[in-house]
Amino acid sequence: MTSPSTAAIELERRSTDAPIARANTAPHALAGAIPDIMRAATYDTFGAPDVLRIGDVVVPQPGPGQVLVRVRAAAANPWDWHFLRGLPYIARLNGAGIRHPKHQILGGDVAGEVVAVGEGATRFAVGDHVFGFIEFGAFAEYAVAPESLLAAAPANVTFEQAAGVPLAATTALQGLRDAGAIRAGDRVLVIGASGGVGTFAVQLAKRFGAHVTAVVSGRNASLVRALGADRVIDYTREDVTAGDDRFDLVLQLAGTASASALARVLAPGGRLVMSADAPNRWVGPMGRMIRGLLLGRIHGQSIAVLTAKWNAVDLTFLAGLLDAGDIVPVIDSTFPLADLADAIRYVESGRARGKVLISVARSYTTAEPDRS
Repeated sequence: MTSPSTAAIELERRSTDAPIARANTAPHALAGAIPDIMRAATYDTFGAPDVLRIGDVVVPQPGPGQVLVRVRAAAANPWDWHFLRGLPYIARLNGAGIRHPKHQILGGDVAGEVVAVGEGATRFAVGDHVFGFIEFGAFAEYAVAPESLLAAAPANVTFEQAAGVPLAATTALQGLRDAGAIRAGDRVLVIGASGGVGTFAVQLAKRFGAHVTAVVSGRNASLVRALGADRVIDYTREDVTAGDDRFDLVLQLAGTASASALARVLAPGGRLVMSADAPNRWVGPMGRMIRGLLLGRIHGQSIAVLTAKWNAVDLTFLAGLLDAGDIVPVIDSTFPLADLADAIRYVESGRARGKVLISVARSYTTAEPDRS
């Protein structure tokens, strides 16, 4: 395991000319001139990653309460391929676009430097280094972002490492703390512990004082042990829902076990938090959510669906943990923006361990000014 002082576990690095620089405490540099045109990954029709095109688009302008960020790094998430494909279809009624994509530039996780501020935006100034989950627009050289969704980036990590935190760590935090009501001493089961959310869930559950059992494939056992898991179950050899163990909190981030099967391993007063992802092409997780909530009402059990609300308060809390080395992002691989289609294809395969990052521009530590 990489020392926490480096604030990352990096498993693989794909072709990119973005070296990781050493942390320092140099002051932020003021941004130079903002161009009119930028490079971005765009798409104008739903489909496989092949529909993405890298080309020139107009640099957006920050509106009221927004800032313009020069993007240094982003991350590829299931969020992106769902919107790319327009699946599940119900998502097209909920903001993805009906016949054509509503958002031409994907990318939610972002890290970079503020180069302009919109009217009424007061939290950040030009030159500040920030990170956050902005939903769309990060797969480009510049992105506008509501300042309410950003936090100051920790000074001891690279932009790429910071970009691996917002969506996954916020989801893990809110799943454990809010939906799961985690308490010190809880016996916590994390199913899908080697993924982007799962790797943070293991670390956060340990920080909350829980005993953590991680469910992964055998090849990922050593990874989750390094993150602090007390026990590891290889799902290819053992069905945790068929055993005699009981848990105070079950966080289901992967797998196909039904809510009823997972509820059987709950201790009295236990809580089940289910993933909001599901393979149904039409309604996605809606069927699972409804069945789980009904089951909870019938049997008097606490069954919730894992969702996240993006906000600067939780992100600032996570930044503090990252800065202290209490959590570390697990980096599976890093792709240049030009290979975004390959990155999303890899995320969609389900084989990634931790985060898949996108290097958009030369990556300095978030404390180091850009002298290019």
